[in-house]
Amino acid sequence: MADYDAIVVGAGLSGSTAAYCMAKAGLSVLVIERGEASGSKNVTGGRLYGHSLEKIIPGFADSAPVERKVVKERISMMTEDSCFTVDFSSERFKDPSCASYTVMRANFDPWLAARAEEAGCDVVCPAVADDLLRDGDKVIGVRAGEDELTSEVVILADGVNSLLAQKAGMKEELSPHQVAVGCKEIVELPKGAINERFGLNDGEGMAQLFAGTPSGGLVGGGFLYTNKDTVSVGLVMTVAGLKTSAARLPDLLEAFRESAPIKPLLSGGKLVEYAAHLVPEGGLYMIPTLTRDNVLLVGDAAGFCLNLAYTVRGMDYAIASGQLAAETVIEAKEKGDFSNTVLSGYVSRLENSYVLKDMKTHKRAPGLIEHTKRLYKEYPELAANALADVFRVSGPSRLIIRKTLPKIFKAGPFGLLMDGLKGSRAL
Repeated sequence: MADYDAIVVGAGLSGSTAAYCMAKAGLSVLVIERGEASGSKNVTGGRLYGHSLEKIIPGFADSAPVERKVVKERISMMTEDSCFTVDFSSERFKDPSCASYTVMRANFDPWLAARAEEAGCDVVCPAVADDLLRDGDKVIGVRAGEDELTSEVVILADGVNSLLAQKAGMKEELSPHQVAVGCKEIVELPKGAINERFGLNDGEGMAQLFAGTPSGGLVGGGFLYTNKDTVSVGLVMTVAGLKTSAARLPDLLEAFRESAPIKPLLSGGKLVEYAAHLVPEGGLYMIPTLTRDNVLLVGDAAGFCLNLAYTVRGMDYAIASGQLAAETVIEAKEKGDFSNTVLSGYVSRLENSYVLKDMKTHKRAPGLIEHTKRLYKEYPELAANALADVFRVSGPSRLIIRKTLPKIFKAGPFGLLMDGLKGSRAL
């Protein structure tokens, strides 16, 4: 008889959600986390779209350690001397069904893991699952150091670089084109200073994304999120781009932090944390084999992340995939059958959910972002030059549009048309 019905490797959002849902249904569950605590190894960005967790734990934000509710969105295009920003705020963002929150994963993940423990599962950390335990070809658990822990099913929630998924033959080694490096600094500021500088009230937050000079013309961009009394600022750059460039990510991040649009916002702040993390960027085409006999993949291990340039999705997909994996395992438990015949129902559930529907709808987005080089230098410069002509007054203003249009079409009408068509198909 197995020690547990299910062993979950990784206590991030997907793993803890799966564990919570299975334990609530009465299954015996063990979660193994290699960090000192849940979330200690995860430094992902700082924004959680709450709709997926709201369906599982209604009103979760009332007790969860969220930082601020995002009510303001900004998208900026930067050059060396200019910054063009679209700023949008709305009371609609406060509706719990579509609200998003800035979060610190080192605080939020332990809260979610604790909910799983309260539901009845065991959480062990730090503990490293070194390998899958097998009886012949059948996976029967995991090996953690000298311990052999058995289960009917193993859920791999161990991140984008899941070595266990590779050992299971479900996933190939990552390509540099499939992943990016997220590099983040957390700067401490008084809550009142954050409210004043970003035009916020207590509890309100802002999310801002940047294209152009922050990535040095390479594929990538910057981000800034407001927390309770800190600001998260950083860059996300593809590994493939960094490999072919002389630019160093820490140098680019320092230049971004010291740039004219960012420096005043962080003035007087104290740097309290620096971290980096791999992020899945390949979209639909990097999703590996999701199920086999006695094994399922969830979250980043399954490649469930989507960068649409104007927003980045990942945490809500992780939570939803954890829930759907749990539903599949619960069904397998009822049937007494943990073979791929039953576990493949997880893929069907994903296909009927927004997770794979979104991934399919935006399957061209990763290619657009990686191969449309003008997004990272030319277009920000075109926007800056055109707007400088429109708003800069040094004499007669006649014919200003006639002077500006050639700058807008500097990339060539055909190039603009093709990029527009690619963008509309991808996004």
